[in-house]
Parts: sequence; C-alpha cells; structure tokens
Amino acid sequence: MKTAGHSEATTRRGLELTPFRGLRYDPDRVGSLASVTSPPYDVVVRPDGLHHLQSADPHNIVRLILPQAGTPSARTEQAADTLRRWLAEGILVADPDPGLYVYEQRDGDGMLQRGVIGTLRVTEPAEGVVLPHEDVMPPVVADRAALMRATRANLEPLLLTYRGDGAMASGTTAGVDAGTAAGPGTGTTAGAGVGTAAEVIERTASRPPLLATTTEDGFRHRLWSITDPVDVARVQGDLAGRQALIADGHHRWATYRRLRLEHPSPSPWDYGLVLLVDTARYPLRVRAIHRLLHGLPVADALRAVEGLFRVRRLETPLPKALAVLADASCAGNAFLLAGDGAFHLLDRPDPELLARTVPADRPAAWRSLDATVLHATLLEHVWRIPEDSPAHIAYIHDTAATVEKAERDGSTAVLMHPVREEVVRDLARQGVTMPRKSTSFGPKPASGLVLRALEL
Repeated sequence: MKTAGHSEATTRRGLELTPFRGLRYDPDRVGSLASVTSPPYDVVVRPDGLHHLQSADPHNIVRLILPQAGTPSARTEQAADTLRRWLAEGILVADPDPGLYVYEQRDGDGMLQRGVIGTLRVTEPAEGVVLPHEDVMPPVVADRAALMRATRANLEPLLLTYRGDGAMASGTTAGVDAGTAAGPGTGTTAGAGVGTAAEVIERTASRPPLLATTTEDGFRHRLWSITDPVDVARVQGDLAGRQALIADGHHRWATYRRLRLEHPSPSPWDYGLVLLVDTARYPLRVRAIHRLLHGLPVADALRAVEGLFRVRRLETPLPKALAVLADASCAGNAFLLAGDGAFHLLDRPDPELLARTVPADRPAAWRSLDATVLHATLLEHVWRIPEDSPAHIAYIHDTAATVEKAERDGSTAVLMHPVREEVVRDLARQGVTMPRKSTSFGPKPASGLVLRALEL
C-alpha cells in the first residue's frame, strides 16, 4: 500500500506548466495530417494495426513511437535516425515561438473535449501534485525510457485531468454510453465560475486553428497556440494551485520520472509533455481495459472457477452481454469470459475465496475493485497466470477486438466493466494505486499532432 505523505508546502506548489516550441508536421510534405497520426503507442490493437498505420503514410508517427527492428537497441536507434531525418528534410518543423497549445477533440455523438498541452514539471507521487492511480510494468518503462533517451524527445503527450472551478462547457456531453461512466461535473450549468485557464482556452478556441483534421475514427481534431505572455501567465497561475490525476500515460510519466533522476537538474528532463483537461468542464469517458489470456481455452478457464464463482452462459450479442455485465457489476464483482463463440458471466465470488486471496491491508474500495479481484484472485490463485508476461496476457482497449482475437486464437478474453472516475480519484488521493491497466480514460490525444524535442 502506498500512502500519501505530502507536506502542505509541496502540495500548494501545484502544477507548473511551461511553454515549448512544438514540433509539427508540415502539411505540404505529408499526404494529410490524418494519415500521419496514430492512437497512443499502447492502443494499436487491430490485427493489422501497425501495418495499417505504416501504410497510411511513410511518415506516420508510429515509425517513431513503435519502431520495428530485430532488437530493442536497433528499434530505438531506428526511431532516433528517423526523427533526425524528418527534421533535416523539413517533414517536422518547430514552431517559431514557445507556447502552450489548446487541443480540441470532437466526435459525431456530440462529445467535445478541450485541454491545454505544455511541458509539466515532473514530480514524485509523495509531492501530491500529479497522482498516479495504477501500477506500472517495469519492462514497459524501460522500453519507453530507451526510446526517449535515443530520440531526446517526448513523442506524444500524456493525458492528465484536474478539477477546475468552472462548470461543464456549453454544448458538451459527457459521452455516456454502454460500458461508459462519466466523471463528476455532469449536469452543471455552463458558464458558472469559469477560471482563468478556462477563459484563455475558450477564447483561444474561438480563433482560426493552427491545424484541423479528421481521423478515421471520426474524431475531429483542432490545435491552437497560446504565445501571448499574459495569457500564458493566466493559465500558469490558475494551474499553480491544482492537482492532477494521470488519466492515461502512467508508464510514460514513470519514464519521465526515471529520466529526470538520470540527468542533473536543471535540465530539459525536468519537464515532460502533457495534455491537461479540466473534467469539471469536459468530463472524460471512462472505459475498461480488457484482458486476453494467451493459451488458456475458455473451457479450461471455466473448469477452474467451478464452485468459486457463479457462472452463466449468455447466448446473446456483445452489446447485450455487456449490458448484463453492467447490471451484475452493480451487485458485486463480475466478469465476462469470451472466446468460444458465447459469453460466460462470472459473478458472486465465494467470500471465503476473496478473504483468502485479496490483500487485507488496503482500503475497502480497493479490495472490492474488479481489477483487484481479477489480478489477486483469478489470475494469481485460480488460473495462475503471470500478469506481467506478454507471452501469457495482453491488455486491450477495444472490446470487439479482444473477443475476435480470443476466438481466433482459442484463448480467453476477460471483459471488464469500467470504474467510476470518482473512485479512481479518491484512491489516488489516498496514495493507493490500482492494479495495472484498470481504466481507460478518453478520448485520448492523437499522437503526431504536436511533439517536443528537448533541444529546442
């Protein structure tokens, strides 16, 4: 258990966001801005995802964030060489002046999200400024650190959230749908108590953008720069009293922390690239991250849980099965297993099993999490699957893709129900981290719209 031991002075220091000279694609040198973007490095889940993105444009950002070569060192060297070449050829160009960036995402369902991109002072969890809520996998941190060392760049922003003073923006919907939980702030009246950072963001977003593009997932993206010193100071002053929650990017934030310790301060490594979103105005969608258990057929998984969970076979389409999962989750821990052409609902775990397998030295909210029961009880004690072995388990954001992969490979998909944002935030404020890959906040920023080179 990790406890928060923050002093009032360090907590009061708050978020320190600084301008930087963003690296952006020259639209005249690429097929289109949409064709060079990508989801974050860990969300490329479709079977042909990497090949599809590489084929979209020879300069797609996946060639930097997911370089392909025979060894880890060859991959990082390839990414560094590619970045140097793109800079020399003018594929990527630095903006003339340092600035913060307002970033907007919209989808066809009325979802609107705006936030501010900048470089944030890297802090330790004990300072209580940036709150992690999930554990990380050391091999992933090592991989991201090697990539950042080689490229000397932050190639994609993390997604952080904070709670501003303003209400939800006019015309914004929280994007609630099946399998989605909205964060607090939904239903408030627009325009009340808007803070200075929100004022600057909204005013900036009323101007013509630096770039606008629509990606193949239907999201429309727009980006503006804030270079006026007064506006920059307003944003910085507002954020200086805030605390942020890591919504997406725990491994990259852990990488920032590792690289900061490797370089004597002051240095560019003291800061890392982030997108900060005020969830009082723009509530995020919170979805689950599912598990794919390689080499474990559904029949074997079900046989192992006999007498430990109630098991019900569902002969229904995926949306209806997820609705049944949502209902069952209201009463306690529940999971959907898939991979054999049907869905199997696991719920009502044996209380004695939970008492024996779930650590008792954590808050009740942590002990009752589905992810806790999955990892501590099912993976460790029932199925005996190591959670940090890519050969045994994959973490996938897309529900349908998880089921398809399981059915194709003869494996078991474990479908999860999302955790509410307030539960995540409350645990993080207590200094308690959730099991890895417990949540998927979104929409996530597209990679490739603005990068940061440390030398600029």
